[in-house]
Amino acid sequence: MLVYRRKDLPDDPVFPADLEKLGYFINDQDQIRQIANPDESFRYKINANERWNEVHCSAFNDCIRHIVLSRLEALGMETLRLPVGAQTHEKHVPILHSTNISAAKRIIVVLGSPDQELGIWTYRSISEKGINVGSMVDFAKAVLQRDKDNTKEPNGEHDSIALVIANSGQLIYHCGSGTSMSRSTWFALPVASAAHPPLRQTYRNVVPGNTNWRKHVRYIFENVLAAGGEFVNANAKIDIIGVEEGGLAAVEYLGEHSICFARPLHNKRQLFNVEEQESADNGNSSDVEVGQTPGSFAKFLATRCRAYLLSDKPLEWPIPGTPEYGCNTHSSGEAVNHEDAVVSSWQAMLIWLDKLHYDPSHEEVEFIMEEVVDDEAWRKWQQREDEEDEEESSK
Repeated sequence: MLVYRRKDLPDDPVFPADLEKLGYFINDQDQIRQIANPDESFRYKINANERWNEVHCSAFNDCIRHIVLSRLEALGMETLRLPVGAQTHEKHVPILHSTNISAAKRIIVVLGSPDQELGIWTYRSISEKGINVGSMVDFAKAVLQRDKDNTKEPNGEHDSIALVIANSGQLIYHCGSGTSMSRSTWFALPVASAAHPPLRQTYRNVVPGNTNWRKHVRYIFENVLAAGGEFVNANAKIDIIGVEEGGLAAVEYLGEHSICFARPLHNKRQLFNVEEQESADNGNSSDVEVGQTPGSFAKFLATRCRAYLLSDKPLEWPIPGTPEYGCNTHSSGEAVNHEDAVVSSWQAMLIWLDKLHYDPSHEEVEFIMEEVVDDEAWRKWQQREDEEDEEESSK
């Protein structure tokens, strides 16, 4: 057994949260590039020791977050600390909202995934396509511009639009800095030496009411978006864009708290109202169209919701997945990286949400597409596996 003295262990690496000192700059296309090589973007591996790479990447991402948040603030977005009423020195997680949230008659809410930090879609898209594109800056501009360009309602009142951005990715509170952060940022915090493990998380790092992404979404619904609350207009209409787990949490919460039907089942294949189920139990079954039980949450999911998935098809192209997701599924225009799907499809989402908002009677027509299975490729793979098994058995 080898025991190293503290002075023999390598010091934990330190990198400044400054783009220029890290060797980067922002070019005229809003992309972050290396000063030494302007054609190259961020370089992750700078050392054979992974600790150096993690801390360096965290400092780089910290620079991006500061840039993005400053741009969102310049657009009029404000920070709200959760739990509501938390002071700067108390445990909290920040979310963003536009200044008109209390008066707006329409609110667009973004519920991100646990892998997304506040105001960020993906760091990959920021590196490849630009800061505004890969973050929520362009998205916020589009939403808030809709508010400025919006026409008046028939009664002459302005139908204002507000924006709320949740923060499912930064739910770990660091007492030393007084900020909440993501898991990757937590793992990059300074430790005694480069050989020491990350700081241990305890109850002191848990934000009340926001211990995980499900509870974070629940807290926003019940304490920020609640009708008659201190933040939103009681008559406001709410549009939700849920990204990965954020979308799942929204569906789970709304399904659980739906007052539309007695038994909150949101599996379309199992959804019947009480009379239909009793009739089926008595042997008088009748064909019930999938997701068409009137007044049910599944009906709402099928007719007023959409899912955008990874696909090599063009944006908005109908693709298989309706039975699995409970609503029509469309191509996001992104075929490889799941976290980039929202980057390529949020404009289409806003257009579709506009259509739903201004036409409350509109309902999606359900389509179910069969997935094409490449049987020939499967047969060749199976044949190759059988040949390898025969070779192994003959040895």
